[in-house]
Amino acid sequence: MTETAQVRPVRPAPDSLTSFFWDGARERRLLIQKCASCGRFQHPPEPVCHHCLSFDLGAGEVSGRGTIYSFEIATQAFHPWFADKIPFVIAVVELAEQPGLKLITNIVEADLAAIEIGDEVQVTWHQLDDEFTLPVFRPVGG
Repeated sequence: MTETAQVRPVRPAPDSLTSFFWDGARERRLLIQKCASCGRFQHPPEPVCHHCLSFDLGAGEVSGRGTIYSFEIATQAFHPWFADKIPFVIAVVELAEQPGLKLITNIVEADLAAIEIGDEVQVTWHQLDDEFTLPVFRPVGG
């Protein structure tokens, strides 16, 4: 076993605002916080709607389609678990459901040299361990 294989991955820390997101991901469903009063999505989850200031917030399932808004190719491991995984893409994806609805994620199954802002992407899933599944994105049609 290699030294990096013995290191636990960085794991999310779900709380009362974010557990729905991680529960949905475990079921391979992309759930985003949604206001029951105005119908707008927001991410990351907050206790109040940024649009109408309502506290009546829940979760809504989204299509998992979007476009790359911004990205960076990581070439240095910021934690030992990532040492054998670089280079990898950290991206901000704007989800198709609403302008300005963005999610920080990774782009996978892509030629790193070919990735461009505006590329269409679709959610796929990376099982981090027995408890956590992460939504990541791959290019559409390729």
